[in-house]
Amino acid sequence: MKIDHGIFTVSLDFELYWGIRDVSSIQDYQENLKGVPKVIEIMLELFEEYEVHATWATVGFLFAQDGEELKKTIPTKIPNYNNPNFNPYLYITNNNTLESCYHFAPHLIDKIHNHKNQEIGTHTFSHYYCLEEGQSKEEFSSDIEAAIMMAKNNGISIKSLVFPRNQWDDEYLSVLNKHGIVSYRGNPKGWIYRASSEADEKLIKRALRLIDSYINLTGSNSYSLKSISTTKPFNIQSSYFLRSKIKGLSALENIRKKRITNGLRKAAKHQEVFHLWWHPHNFGANIDENIEFLTGILSYFHDMKNKYGMTSLNMGEISTLIQAKSRHEQN
Repeated sequence: MKIDHGIFTVSLDFELYWGIRDVSSIQDYQENLKGVPKVIEIMLELFEEYEVHATWATVGFLFAQDGEELKKTIPTKIPNYNNPNFNPYLYITNNNTLESCYHFAPHLIDKIHNHKNQEIGTHTFSHYYCLEEGQSKEEFSSDIEAAIMMAKNNGISIKSLVFPRNQWDDEYLSVLNKHGIVSYRGNPKGWIYRASSEADEKLIKRALRLIDSYINLTGSNSYSLKSISTTKPFNIQSSYFLRSKIKGLSALENIRKKRITNGLRKAAKHQEVFHLWWHPHNFGANIDENIEFLTGILSYFHDMKNKYGMTSLNMGEISTLIQAKSRHEQN
């Protein structure tokens, strides 16, 4: 299976407070969370300007209008993590009021869904952790079923998934097939990106991933379309995590940009896939600086489009392309 152009894909983990609830208080992360609506508005404009197709992997909770509606959609089987901090259902029970700007985003989801070339995927219903103790594959299946139903009730069909905290293993992929999810975002190759539980996330792995954002430790992490076309669900693995600007490392921004553009160029020249991802809330603080950096990356993609014919496809479109090429080759 060959393509005659490189593919640039973007996925965003859209989660608001549900994605960081177990590691940060609302007060400590308030600026980032409040900045999300503005960030999304700007990113949608940039994606349209630079012809970027993106998958917005959205936590199912965000579809609810408020806490009362959310409570009516909770599945019958829910995880009972050994670490209670991981359990969002305890958080829901213990908080009578869930402020909308931090916990719900139906209007933002609708805006994204109605913007051309943007796909709404799922980030599970409850920001589910597949590798933490105290949960099961059956409970994960119940979670995914709830996520699909929540989206369906809002006129959205879910075909792509991003695992929260990038926690996944082969056992859970059968659940995606069961529910008709065609693709997921896997991790780059190399042990520093290997999926693991929070307890197994060693400091050395985090440090090396940070270094890899600036200095090439693991390669471009681009790959051929053929390498992801063998089995469903298709593993449209990530290539690079776009971090927000780190003030203490401002002098290294050009090096970080070069790290990304080198990967884009390799994918463009060799007809490969380059998959960039981040969270909207990463850019919620210091918006201007982060958007300026992102604009530079998107502008470089457009250069690769003009020079090598590189195109942008979201995860759902990549899956559709793989299936179409597979049918063509069989005929």
